[in-house]
Amino acid sequence: MPAPDVEVVGGGVAGLVVARRLALGGASVVLHESSQQLGGTVAAHTVGGIELDAGAESFAVRGGYVAALLAELGLDGDIVLPRPGPAWLQPAVGPAAPLPATSVLGIPGDPLAPDVAAVIGAPAAALAAELDRAPLGDVPDDLAALVRARMGEAVLAELVAPVVRGVHSRRADEVGLALAHPRLREALDAHGSLGAAVLALRAAAPAGSAVAGLRGGIHRLPAALGGDLARLGVDVQLGSHVDDVRALRGTVVAAAPGVAAPAQPGRDIVLVTLVVEQSALDSAPRGSGLLVADGAPGIRARALTHATAKWAWLREVTGGLHVLRLSYDDDPGAHVATARADAADLLGVELPRASVIDAARVTWTRPAAASGAPAMIVVGETVAGSGLAGIVAHAETTAVNLLAS
Repeated sequence: MPAPDVEVVGGGVAGLVVARRLALGGASVVLHESSQQLGGTVAAHTVGGIELDAGAESFAVRGGYVAALLAELGLDGDIVLPRPGPAWLQPAVGPAAPLPATSVLGIPGDPLAPDVAAVIGAPAAALAAELDRAPLGDVPDDLAALVRARMGEAVLAELVAPVVRGVHSRRADEVGLALAHPRLREALDAHGSLGAAVLALRAAAPAGSAVAGLRGGIHRLPAALGGDLARLGVDVQLGSHVDDVRALRGTVVAAAPGVAAPAQPGRDIVLVTLVVEQSALDSAPRGSGLLVADGAPGIRARALTHATAKWAWLREVTGGLHVLRLSYDDDPGAHVATARADAADLLGVELPRASVIDAARVTWTRPAAASGAPAMIVVGETVAGSGLAGIVAHAETTAVNLLAS
C-alpha cells in the first residue's frame, strides 16, 4: 500500500479540519485518533433525556471561519444566535451586575461609564480613567500586565480576569495580546490609550452577537466533518495510538497534545450540567449566565451558563425544564451538590435537591500552550488557543500552506 501524503495525529476539530482541507486539495490523508470517537472536547452527552453539548456550546463569529466551514458542510441553515443582552458578572464584593456593554474581554471602553463603576466602584473607575490618560509607552506582552498598567488592579481582577477565564480557560497573565484580540496592539498604537483602543475595536466589529451556536448543539460539527472525511476517502483510524511519529510514512501533522513534544502539564476543567425544574428561572434572572470573579464569597464555579435562556432552540425541546452549565477550574470537589448550591446563589433562586431532574459531570484537560518552535507541523489548542474560531482558522491556514508547499 503506498504511503499517504499526510498523516494527521489527533481527531479533534483541528485534526478533522486540516485533514478535510488537505483531502479537498487532492492529498491522500490518514487520520489517527486514539479514542473511539472524533471531536475531542466538542462532544455530546444525554442529560435528563436531552442531547446536550458536553464541551464547547458556541463559537466566536469573528473572522467568519466557523460559519464558512459550517456552510461548506451544509449546516449554515442551522446557525443560531444567542439571547440578546450582556452576560452578567458576579464580582468578589457586591451583587451581580451586567458586564459593561462597551468592552472587549471585560476591558471597558470608558472606565467612567456607570456600568463599570457598578462593578468596581467609583474610586477604582476614576483611577482607571486617570491611568489610561498617561502616554502609552512600551506595551506589555501579556494582557494582565497591560490592563494593570493602563487601568489598575480592580479592572483586571473584577472585570478582565473572570471574562478571560470564562472565554479562554486561562489566567489573564497567560494570554498574549494577539490571543486577546488580533488587532488590539494595532489599535493601541493607533489611538494611544487602552480605552480608546477598545472603543475603536468595538466600532469596527460587525453589528450583532459576538458568538453563535448550532441548532442541536455544536457537537454536530465533528459529526459532519467525520462524514465528509469518509466521502473524501480519508482513512480515519479510530483507536489508533501513535507512540512514535517516526514510524509514520507521510508528512506528520500533530493535532493532539504531546505529539510534537512531550505534553506539558495542563489544567482540568470540570463541567457540571444540571437539568432542573424551577419556574423561577423562566424569567432568566441573570440573562444567559454569569462569569464569576475570584473571591466571590461561597462560590466555587468560575462561570454559569443558563443554556435554555441562551438558546431558543434548546428551550423549545426541554418541555419547560432548564439546563444550567457550571464550569470549575481544577476542582475535584466540584460535584452536583456543589453546582446546585452555586447555581442557587448565582441565580438568586431556590434549587432544592428535588428540583434537579438529572445531572452530569465531565472533566476536560486543557493542554498547556506550546512553548518554543514546534519540531513539526502543529494544529489545535496548544498553538491556536481554546476557541473554535481560532482553532478552525489556524487549521485551515495550515492545510492551505501545506498544500502550497
